[in-house]
Amino acid sequence: MTDSEMLERNLELQTAFMRYLFNHHELLDHLPDDFWLVILPDDDPELGRRNLGLLGQRGNGGKPVIIVLMRTRQPLDLEAQPPQVFIPLAHVAASYMSG
Repeated sequence: MTDSEMLERNLELQTAFMRYLFNHHELLDHLPDDFWLVILPDDDPELGRRNLGLLGQRGNGGKPVIIVLMRTRQPLDLEAQPPQVFIPLAHVAASYMSG
């Protein structure tokens, strides 16, 4: 997979996930205001490794890291197979304590 193919694939997956969030806005209440999004396709291990590698190279800059595990086979249907969203425990606990 070339860097260009990786970028294109990640943009496609991020767009699909953002569309999913738009349709399931209640999930937004549990996400931090500013975070790094790492998508790990459970059916594309090469892209998952490269995405984790980018995070390792750049670090998280002090931002929480949200990991999304999702099936990415075409046609991409996140309603039929919703993504698994992993939110840092500290953020989840803080949102429950304040709300």
